Amino acid sequence: MAQVPEYPTKLFFYCEEEPGNGGETPIVLSYVIYEKMKVRFPEFVEKLDKDGLIYTRILGAEDDPSSPIGCGWQSTFLTKDKSIAEERAARLGMKLEWTEDGVKSIMGPIPAIKDDKTRGRKIWFNSMVAAYTGWKDCRNDPVKAVTFGDGTPLPSDVIHECLKLLEEECVAIPWQKSDILLIDNLAVLHSRRPFNPPRRILASLCK
Repeated sequence: MAQVPEYPTKLFFYCEEEPGNGGETPIVLSYVIYEKMKVRFPEFVEKLDKDGLIYTRILGAEDDPSSPIGCGWQSTFLTKDKSIAEERAARLGMKLEWTEDGVKSIMGPIPAIKDDKTRGRKIWFNSMVAAYTGWKDCRNDPVKAVTFGDGTPLPSDVIHECLKLLEEECVAIPWQKSDILLIDNLAVLHSRRPFNPPRRILASLCK
């Protein structure tokens, strides 16, 4: 939820069907990641704060269960009409470039570090690591999936150090049927661990 200009401030999750194995939801304090990254990589964080990030995904028309991205453009924009998809993308601040068998979606530049005005501190608010390490399929190269806002590549070593930091600082929350989780989207980052089916977690997003 950090790679779009308009994002929810609260997230509600409900476990309708618990995973067979794995599937935890790791959470980590956003301000802690910002502060530690700033100490370890001050020049990187300064550029990230100044330029933001650009996220790029190439989507086919149909959903692809084998892809970590999953949804095709028709599911993403809830239409089979390209002109309607373009209108809905534009409302999100997203550009679409059509290809022979799909579309390239470009989001950004958008901020990667935000001010949490309620608590008076800066927070790490981006999907940089997830995109760089996970958006890989037959259409997408994760190295090209996310760049600095000026289009320059991100340094691989810093991304992987950030991944280690996220793993070190996170708490992974396991799921049991009927569990409810409320997340303050400005206080913590969240992700999803791999799992063996079944797993059905319902989500409600609140401004």
